[in-house]
Amino acid sequence: MMLRTCRVLCSQAGPSAGGWQPLSFDGGAFHLKGTGELTRALLVLRLCAWPPLVTHGLALQAWSQRLLGSRLSGALLRASIYGQFVAGETAEEVKGCVQQLQTLGLRPLLAVPTEEEPDSAVKTGEAWYEGNFSAMLRCVDLSRGLLETPGPTGNILMQLKVTALTSARLCKELTSWIRKPGASLELSPERLAEAMDSGRDLQVSHLNAEQNQHLRASLSRLHRVVKHARAQHVRLLVDAEYTFLNPALSLLVDALAMRWNGPGEGGPWVWNTYQAYLKDTHERLRRAAEAADRAGLAFGVKLVRGAYLDKEREVARHHGTEDPTQPDYEATSQSRCLELMLTQVSHRGPMCHLMVASHNEESVHQATKRMWELGIPLDGPVCFGQLLGMCDHVSLALGQAGYAVYKSIPYGSLEEVIPYLIRRAQENRSVLQGARREQKLLIQELRRRVLGGA
Repeated sequence: MMLRTCRVLCSQAGPSAGGWQPLSFDGGAFHLKGTGELTRALLVLRLCAWPPLVTHGLALQAWSQRLLGSRLSGALLRASIYGQFVAGETAEEVKGCVQQLQTLGLRPLLAVPTEEEPDSAVKTGEAWYEGNFSAMLRCVDLSRGLLETPGPTGNILMQLKVTALTSARLCKELTSWIRKPGASLELSPERLAEAMDSGRDLQVSHLNAEQNQHLRASLSRLHRVVKHARAQHVRLLVDAEYTFLNPALSLLVDALAMRWNGPGEGGPWVWNTYQAYLKDTHERLRRAAEAADRAGLAFGVKLVRGAYLDKEREVARHHGTEDPTQPDYEATSQSRCLELMLTQVSHRGPMCHLMVASHNEESVHQATKRMWELGIPLDGPVCFGQLLGMCDHVSLALGQAGYAVYKSIPYGSLEEVIPYLIRRAQENRSVLQGARREQKLLIQELRRRVLGGA
């Protein structure tokens, strides 16, 4: 039954040789999922669209543990939110989830659910970051091991959160220095790359002794993670964060790219993330693409709409500075970042890779149409990304049509993952509240099964 459904979907959705055919995101691909999965998805998406649950998620979790006990509270979470958005806790559970995705034409993008929030208490010593470093190495190995399971192959990708390996406060300090007119060449990517490669002590004059020591340890962790990932053939997609951290994150990514994205390395191993909802993204993306081209470096980009809109506007109001975000949804869509990157891919081929990380049907339609117009192959240097447990009507249609589609997959224990999920939900309120169409399609498919006896 599943094989027959796959053939029908491919024949209906795949771009024809004679011209571009728009994909149908009408929920037809839900035929591939079980009734239990669809019911849970509908229930969880409706819950997550309820603002009080997202706002007070951590408090509600603590309350449920006190009221119901840890075991019953944990069982409810595993059957609902955890089960919908998380691959599992053990390597075997993760592999089982990935095998299921691969039968649907989807690929894994593992994410370690660990980071340091900018406003959190300062972590003491290097032990916390070293523990995260070990978790990142295990994630690389797990990502590599997933290739052994049957299903679509291609690039092995993994998410990397820099603030799991270096202090957010150090990143804020570096960002404030980078933004000063005539910032010192002490913080050039070339100098950081040399320090990573040689292992020599690095001293930055405007940092104190403790900050310099932490910077050196952070550079060492980042370098060793990328070195291990490169040896395992795993490409790392570095997450973007807040604008008061991003310049420092981009500096670190640029330094890593100089070492690992060279012309003889086989394409980009370190990718940066660009947020289209920021006013300056198109210009920064253009400059970065041109700089990589001039230097002969491969260029990898994950293009997202952006998840920190409310926080960015709140910070701008608090400091009396200009709002860095686009005024509205339409302005973000018209920023032409997608067009810029697809043009780069068409010109540079395998030296330029792009992930279109979008839950928006129109953005995905636009990307697939331009890929056809520019002659970019379906399973080439452009791929698509969505969150596990969300936007399946888009992911499944893309995957069954032959496009490379990745699902961002957190994994770990309830204690590790639930706070991470709540933070992601708070950042992606608009996405969760905008999932009404997906809910409508889920109801439509469930009704069809009940009334049609499917």
